[in-house]
Amino acid sequence: MSLADTLEPTATHTDMANAIRALSMDAVQRANSGHPGMPMGAADVATVLFSRHLKFDSSAPDWPDRDRFVLSAGHGSMLLYSLLHLTGYPGMDIDQLKAFRQLGSHTAGHPEYGHAPGIEVTTGPLGQGIATAAGMALAERMLAARYGDELVDHFTYVLAGDGCLMEGISHEAVSFAGHLRLAKLIVLFDDNGITIDGKTDISVGDDQLMRFEASGWHVARVDGHDPEAIDKAIEAAKAAGRPSLIACRTVIGYGAPTKAGSEKTHGSPLGEEEITGARKKLGWPYPPFEVPEEIRAAWRAVGARGEAARSAWEGRLAALDNDLRSDFERISAGDLPLGWEAALDEFKAAMSAEAPKLATRVASQKVLEVLTAAVPEMVGGSADLTGSNGTKTSRHVAVTRDDFSGGYINYGVREHGMAAAMNGIALHGGLIPYGGTFLVFTDYCRPAIRLSALMGKRVVYVMTHDSIGLGEDGPTHQPVEHLASLRAMPNLNVFRPADVVETAECWALALKHDATPSILALTRQGVPTLRTVHTAENLCAKGGYVLAEASDARKVTLIATGSEVEIAMAARATLEADGTPTAVVSMPCFELFAQQDAAYRKAVLGPKTVRIGVEAAVRQGWDALVRSHGGFVGMSGFGASAPAGQLYEHFGITADTVVAEAKKRL
Repeated sequence: MSLADTLEPTATHTDMANAIRALSMDAVQRANSGHPGMPMGAADVATVLFSRHLKFDSSAPDWPDRDRFVLSAGHGSMLLYSLLHLTGYPGMDIDQLKAFRQLGSHTAGHPEYGHAPGIEVTTGPLGQGIATAAGMALAERMLAARYGDELVDHFTYVLAGDGCLMEGISHEAVSFAGHLRLAKLIVLFDDNGITIDGKTDISVGDDQLMRFEASGWHVARVDGHDPEAIDKAIEAAKAAGRPSLIACRTVIGYGAPTKAGSEKTHGSPLGEEEITGARKKLGWPYPPFEVPEEIRAAWRAVGARGEAARSAWEGRLAALDNDLRSDFERISAGDLPLGWEAALDEFKAAMSAEAPKLATRVASQKVLEVLTAAVPEMVGGSADLTGSNGTKTSRHVAVTRDDFSGGYINYGVREHGMAAAMNGIALHGGLIPYGGTFLVFTDYCRPAIRLSALMGKRVVYVMTHDSIGLGEDGPTHQPVEHLASLRAMPNLNVFRPADVVETAECWALALKHDATPSILALTRQGVPTLRTVHTAENLCAKGGYVLAEASDARKVTLIATGSEVEIAMAARATLEADGTPTAVVSMPCFELFAQQDAAYRKAVLGPKTVRIGVEAAVRQGWDALVRSHGGFVGMSGFGASAPAGQLYEHFGITADTVVAEAKKRL
């Protein structure tokens, strides 16, 4: 029995679907911009899903055990906005629909997470939604394994289009979800056969059902305008024991008298004449933005239907043991547990005392041994580089299709899919995801990293092998432009720690910044511990700090990151020995340093001193620190294949070069 069987019908399915169509075409027309075709074509599918299956309560949008709905085909955003408005979500009144695509409205051209309750994820870049949803579905199963099905038992539904399934990331996500048999993931494919350029057969001939079935999915095909067929297909999918694809054959722009079934409805307003004809064809005689009360009431009943389920869930939560309930409420809120900072400080003190020489990727693994014990909601993973990235700890057990209780995810060689899945895990709530690959492969992850930043989610990217220091693998694997590229992205903290102590501090900052994702750029080669005197203060928290002050009135300031801080320290020793008072500034995070007040930045950088930047990467982005006339020792092109030490000599990233650059500016 579907959830709709408990409702007294007050309006027909067609009435309710036509309300979505009308609001969508009216809003796009008023904005003179948007995509009316997809909402009009998928309205029947969405109506069946929301009125008969989706578990939600519009008065409690953040209820942890709600079903998730992901509009992967984000260009059809008016479908989602219409649904949120009709079902009574806060922050989505009729004025928001009238302000579609206008500055300051909640109704952006593509759904943006955080703009209004009910928008579960930012979508628009095609394929991101379905891949993010795989992470949501995985998080649901992992939390169910930890807290039980009585607290965590919900589905993740995706509405995806042809474009989503063409994008390469969908192949990664489909394979990943099928491998893990994520049975609570159901994709509704708006199979309208149209893209911007015309019919899909001009560019693609895939049999999507065979493709998904080959990856272990349950598949079905239905008439996307037959509500009973859609209902039965969803019921079957929920019981399938595998992730499901339901291909719903629809007509894009359904109801438009001359443009339906055509790319002309995809990305442009229908026009007043076509809308008038659509109203007549759909039997919708009402003025723009007007929904009759009986239809509105039926939709409001849908929005309130989940109240009983939510209330029962809250009762089960309240009946839990106090400690378990408090823990679930804490992780759901995204709060960190007590005691983790003390554990990390103890680790820092031990490392300062021992002063080991470690690659920062190895240092990171040691930090994770501490953090994953103190913060058990941290879940790690790697894109088939576990040993190289150091992302798995001794306490980790891998997640499998038969056991989701572990805390480590083998993503396989699916960097882009991994990054999007981590977004989904973070969006779901209750877990803190981190995952690793090589820094050069942030190129594969970048669209998902950008969405992490745009949505403001705590996702940690452990990116190792961060420079020519990785050595013999050569320029295909040696990142030179990547740090600059990532630093150019708003709301992304790029950390490049110099030693084991800084690595611990940068991890702490990545956890504390719960509205900003982080990149940890880590070395393959060993680096010495430079912070040998323990301080409880997190010196990296300000982005940059004076690691070694000049012996007298400062004349030179050497600014370095990561493995090159060691080089800067050696150069300082030479300059000091030559009678040139020199300071070394460690700059693990440009972004946090830029947020400090002007007085602090000035004091750290040293006014009226010669400034030299040192980083085994391109200069772009450094002029803000060293000034245009300052020196820079780094890379100006691609690397080469050779042992790391030879490469540093070959490219002139040495203490002698730093000294020479400083002296010629004195």
